[in-house]
Parts: sequence; structure tokens; C-alpha cells
Amino acid sequence: MCGRYNVIDDPDIRRLMDSLGLPLYPETRLNIAPGGWGQIVFDAGQGRVLEDAVWSLLIERKPDGEGYRPSPKYSTFNARAGKLGSSPLWKRRFPRQRAIVPASGFHEWTGPKGSKQCHNIRAARGAIAFAGLYEIWDFQGERVPSFSIITLPPHPRFHHIHDKSFPLMLTPEDFDMWLDPDLHNTDPFQHLFTPHLPVAIEITPVRSPDTLTAVGDTETLPADDSRSTD
Repeated sequence: MCGRYNVIDDPDIRRLMDSLGLPLYPETRLNIAPGGWGQIVFDAGQGRVLEDAVWSLLIERKPDGEGYRPSPKYSTFNARAGKLGSSPLWKRRFPRQRAIVPASGFHEWTGPKGSKQCHNIRAARGAIAFAGLYEIWDFQGERVPSFSIITLPPHPRFHHIHDKSFPLMLTPEDFDMWLDPDLHNTDPFQHLFTPHLPVAIEITPVRSPDTLTAVGDTETLPADDSRSTD
């Protein structure tokens, strides 16, 4: 998954938030990049909340003291599903600090360097609920949430757009279990970690992630009938 996504305050996002049981709606934000501010839903034991958070789990204060940035000690801003139980970075957080990242779409680029084409990828119906992990940092008394999006191995039908990974998208049937702060056994989540399209997606070439102006025809990939790569 490339490092850009967008949120648009529209009926699709509002229905997603309603299904999460939150009477709050994310702000419209285009072209969110790692180190930028997105919004996440999580439950730390006091009920579900929607909060601003920095995209990149490990963050630090910027050298000039103004704001925060991804830690330069780590090159990753997303979490690979296959490493959730083994990597020291993820294995402590996965059982206890799961989040949902509301999104309208995400971006991938294809083509040769210097003439790459941006694509906006969104659900054919509704908004997207990315599976993520979160952390709450304390910088000298300032509380700062951060997050990462979980990625799967590449999906064979999405390979022509991105051949490295695909984001884990949750369906409403997954929400309660994923956000349960008391569920520390991660075995029930293992079925989510094979490459799959839980919903149909639309892939549209756009002029830029800042405008989302379509410049070509939309390709639709139907949802998988099963979570199998065969």
C-alpha cells in the first residue's frame, strides 16, 4: 500500500461512523501522508473515541520543537500482518491496541518514474475501515496518539496496481471484535490475514490526490467469495 489516503465527510463516511456507534464524523482531509494527521477510532477501556492521530506508530518531536514526525530510526509506517506476532514493534500492541482508520479511498501510482499515474482506490459501496494499531504518547505532558495501518501480502487481482501489499479492510462484522479492549487473544483474527477483497473496489486514474479529478475510466474489482489466494 502506498502512503496516501483520503477522508471525505460524505454520507458513506457518516454511515460507517454510525455503524461504529459514534455520533462523530471525520473531517475531510485529502492526500494524508505518513507523518500527517489522520483520525482513528479506538477503545482504551472507556468506550470508543474518534481522535486525531499521527500516521506512523513511532513518532518523536520535530527538531525545531514544532509538531511531531515519524521516528527516523524506523523505515516503516505500516504494519505487515505477517509480523504482528513476531516483531517487537507490533507484538505487544496487537493484542491490546487495535484501531480502525476511517477512509474514503487510498492512492497507488503506476507507470515509469517521471510519468507515474495516480489512482484513487475506494470501495464500490460505502467507506473503508482500515485495520490499524495505535499508541498514545506523552511528550512532557502533551498527549499525542499515533497509528499504523495493517497491510496484507499483495492480492493477485490487484497486482497490476501494487505488487507489494494490500491494506487490511474490515467489514462491520469485524468491528466489535477488533475494537474490544478486553480481547487479548489474537487467534480469532488470523482468518483476516490472507490476501482478500472483502468488498468490491473501484480503481480510478486521477489527476492528483489533492483534487481526485478523474482522468480515465474506472476499473471495478469484485469482492472475493472467500479469503483464499487460490
